[in-house]
Amino acid sequence: MRVVRHDDDVSLPGPWELTLEDGTSMTAHGRLPPGVPCGYHQLRRATDGQTMRLIVSPGRCRLPSGQRAWGWAVQLPALRSRRSWGIGDLADLRSLAQWSAGQGASTVLVSPLHASRPAVPQQASPYFPSSRCWRNPLYLRIEEVPGAGGAELHRLAAAGQALNEQRLVQRPRVWELKLGALERLWDRFGGDPDFDHYCDAEGPLLTRYAAFCALSEVHLGAWPQWPAEVRHPEGAGVSAFVSRHRHRVLFHQWLQWLLDRQVARAGVDVDLVQDLAVGVDPNGADAWMWQDVLAPGMAVGAPPDGFNRLGQDWGLPPFDPWKLRAAGYEPFARTLRANLRDGGGLRVDHVMGLFRQYWVPLGTDPRQGAYVRYPSNDLLGVLALESDRARAFIVGEDLGTVEPFVREELARRNVLSSRVLWFEDGSPRDFPARSMASISTHDLPTVAGLWTGADLSDQQRLALEPDAAAVDAVRSRLRDLLGLADNAPLDEVIVAAHRLLAEAASAVVTASLEDALGVLERPNMPGTTDGWPNWSLALPVPLERALSDPRVVAVADTLRRGRASS
Repeated sequence: MRVVRHDDDVSLPGPWELTLEDGTSMTAHGRLPPGVPCGYHQLRRATDGQTMRLIVSPGRCRLPSGQRAWGWAVQLPALRSRRSWGIGDLADLRSLAQWSAGQGASTVLVSPLHASRPAVPQQASPYFPSSRCWRNPLYLRIEEVPGAGGAELHRLAAAGQALNEQRLVQRPRVWELKLGALERLWDRFGGDPDFDHYCDAEGPLLTRYAAFCALSEVHLGAWPQWPAEVRHPEGAGVSAFVSRHRHRVLFHQWLQWLLDRQVARAGVDVDLVQDLAVGVDPNGADAWMWQDVLAPGMAVGAPPDGFNRLGQDWGLPPFDPWKLRAAGYEPFARTLRANLRDGGGLRVDHVMGLFRQYWVPLGTDPRQGAYVRYPSNDLLGVLALESDRARAFIVGEDLGTVEPFVREELARRNVLSSRVLWFEDGSPRDFPARSMASISTHDLPTVAGLWTGADLSDQQRLALEPDAAAVDAVRSRLRDLLGLADNAPLDEVIVAAHRLLAEAASAVVTASLEDALGVLERPNMPGTTDGWPNWSLALPVPLERALSDPRVVAVADTLRRGRASS
């Protein structure tokens, strides 16, 4: 297994036959021939027939086409319109993208679209997905599915839209309604050559994912407790199951085709930047499909730090770095490819995981974990290759405990850094040009939550042991940067904070609708499960009202003017 740059002088002792990705063959004697194109190739040694995968990478990722871009960062479930069925969907995302483009924005960063397991309860966290390669049918706009219409669909739509009256997203009910509608529409589906082409292009991986979904509906519970013959994707019973349940397997393939079409339409007017979670549900589809390259008995997490003194166990099984390398990095490459399709960029959550990951043995205290190194040069080479092929830029979420050389290497590879106002001591004017800047993130206080003290009160009520002095220091720094009094009105603070953000030297800046609307609650409260409605708080107003809200319009105007003039 070799990952090299396209301009490297690569030595290959002995004679080799090189088969390129497109089937072209050439010979290599002692060195890799010049001009080998970037891609996934195969080497075969003439003397003994030994084979080796060769990945040729451009070495550096694509950069954004513009240098003063701005846009919105959105939690899709929260982005409900009046036509939504209780949860924000891809048509809502398209509406935001179209409106944003009209305001001068060029980017929309969207929370992970990853698939959850097809069952109730539906996983609320998009960062604990069943699969990072496929998408969640909850985000489909049912009325845009081929064949939609009729009295029964109208009844289901009315029931779904009634859910918008509640601030909390009711995923079990949304799933029940949408699944019922989709099953009816699938029964009416008469076929489409585009669907056939999609299935052919996605190949066996899509079939395996769809088989997992169908198996999950028959064998309840986690896949490690399934019958032995279907516990592994190569199990003797899987192909027989697919044959017996072919119609249902095709149904799950069809759902992914529908999602692919709706995501593509959402990204027509802007660079749609999708978000790649750091790992997957150990009982989900990816863990089943790629169980042979995961590290058993381990979970990824984070060591104790100033924001979480107890450390974190995320419950996500890590790839075994040696097994991943032996697999030719194919699971990693397929995951990247799936999330770069139909988008202009990709945010890689916890990008430090390409260098090292904090492993926590299952059932132990996160403070007893340890770091495990990963082949970062190889992984960054694959990342650059997929970025180049998709003509999309990459953002690395490099917040928290980061070794200095990591940021240096990411910058050398053209991976944009993340810059968050709450964490930075200096002015945004001093942020690196190759970065994406924001005021906050989904895991941190909103502007309103910080300025009013509501977020600190929430943490204290939840017994999270917040560092009140550190929170007060962030607020004081914001006050000084904005040049405002301690009792400045919240609306004034919101606009001033975005005026400051617009001055960032970063290639891209993003604002959240939660900040623009003065929402007090953060989307996710780390360290909580039942005590906070994580990933389930809709915006306080429907999308139509949000986009005409004077505060949102003022923030958009501030960003447009600031990015044009700075």
